[in-house]
Amino acid sequence: MIKQFNPEQTDRIIEMAWEDRTPFEAIEFQFGISEAEVIGIMRSELKPSSFKLWRKRVNSGVSQKHLKKRNPEIDRFKCSRQRTISHNKISKRS
Repeated sequence: MIKQFNPEQTDRIIEMAWEDRTPFEAIEFQFGISEAEVIGIMRSELKPSSFKLWRKRVNSGVSQKHLKKRNPEIDRFKCSRQRTISHNKISKRS
């Protein structure tokens, strides 16, 4: 069963997928979707050329999208302007 997301949730999933330092596991924790489902969303929402660039970057090793491949010295990035994250809601700047 494919989950349906509102436009704000879809935008946030795409934003998190674009961020190299946000692992797929974080997207799964937040939205309950697998890496394959994230790829499906990216494929359907992005232009074909943008999707190809994203996939190439994710698979190239430059990205830290997989926790198992991540350098252990890299700590989770947290912007100084980011409020606390609670359960499934991410607070954004107002």
